Amino acid sequence: MKNNNPKGILYILVGMALFSIQDALIKFVYADTALYELYFGRTLTALILLTSYLIFSKKKIILKTHYPFLTVFRVVCFFFGFSLFYVSITFMSLAMANALFFSSPFFISVLAILFLKEQIGIKRWAAIFVGFVGVYIVLNPNFENFNIMNLAPVGCALCYSISMTITKVTSDKDNVYTQMIHLYIGAITISILFFIFTGKGQFNTFTDPTFQFIFREWFTNPMYAWPIIISMGITATFSFYFVFSAYSIASPSAVSVFEYSLIIWSIITGYLLFNDIPSIRTFIGVLLIISAGIYIYIREKIRDQYIATENPIR
Repeated sequence: MKNNNPKGILYILVGMALFSIQDALIKFVYADTALYELYFGRTLTALILLTSYLIFSKKKIILKTHYPFLTVFRVVCFFFGFSLFYVSITFMSLAMANALFFSSPFFISVLAILFLKEQIGIKRWAAIFVGFVGVYIVLNPNFENFNIMNLAPVGCALCYSISMTITKVTSDKDNVYTQMIHLYIGAITISILFFIFTGKGQFNTFTDPTFQFIFREWFTNPMYAWPIIISMGITATFSFYFVFSAYSIASPSAVSVFEYSLIIWSIITGYLLFNDIPSIRTFIGVLLIISAGIYIYIREKIRDQYIATENPIR
């Protein structure tokens, strides 16, 4: 029964704190590794830990999916979505990247209308509009000299929202562990393909650190990078454990709003480790994003129509 809300909230807070640590580790190591080397190592570690957990807890490992096309599409969206997020951390503060990522509930609500035939009233439409205004304020675009790379976390949010919308369809027959294994195997497979075609750094002709991160040769500094990458995988695994446990033991509508604590953790982590201090404009945009997201969750609870609150955001 989903009735242990206090424990669920505590789990969400711990999970979000661990996610902020994982993001900080990416910021530490990106100059000494390649994007998909990092993705490969992080995901391989997470897959080993998840598989070990399933074996020791004597849970059946099911690889078959009842939705092969949707599963592949979901894996691709998830993979490239978080590729964009990892890239954004190289040039953006942790707080700003996560604040922009939290536009995903707005995308999920819109996609639910288009593909799941959900009904959303004028109040939630207004909240979605306010949320995107918050995104605009955080981005602070200068259209004469706008860097499209600043949209990377928003692109991640859109890809993630598509992935979660598909999950809402596939979850009736594919359990959560099966879907997570699909994500991990898919990410490892795509990363290996990137290694085959770009792993020697043959396309790394850039001077910009972000593009060097994307196209850098693999295994240039493994003694330094891989302990951090493995730590990322371990941290991410425990993060997902706490988040999914929270959704298992508590009401999603009660715990989902506390996912926004990730932005607070990111502000703290960014300040302590990288001396990043968000501007007043960023704080205002973050406040609008959080307020709009919480209002959407409240309206979903009132209407007993769970769209954005049903699955974890991170």
